[in-house]
Amino acid sequence: MHQAHGNKIWFIPDGYIPPTSSGSLESHESICVLNTSSEEAILTVTIFFEDREPLEDIQVIVPARRTRHIRTNGLQHEGEFIPVGVPYAAQVVSTVSVIIQYSRLDATQAENALMSVMAYPLK
Repeated sequence: MHQAHGNKIWFIPDGYIPPTSSGSLESHESICVLNTSSEEAILTVTIFFEDREPLEDIQVIVPARRTRHIRTNGLQHEGEFIPVGVPYAAQVVSTVSVIIQYSRLDATQAENALMSVMAYPLK
């Protein structure tokens, strides 16, 4: 049996999907998840906004002993997506301990910028 490493609750306070892209790359953000456990991880994602109610109960599965890069522009709940050009934050709760990194590719200019940080683990 493979041990689960990481935490079950993670926070990403700075989310923003750029509304434009230039060149051949598309601006995007990803929640990068590593599941070292022998069990699949069932993630429940909540997206918080400055001026509206959160998008809640977004379910994502990461198979056992796998990694998954979840593009935030594809997250949805009942047909509602994260709007582009709007600041947001995320909470990720997992059924098993996982490790989460957050990445942003900003392709709004010809000189692309890639930012990647560890999410904040709670427990």
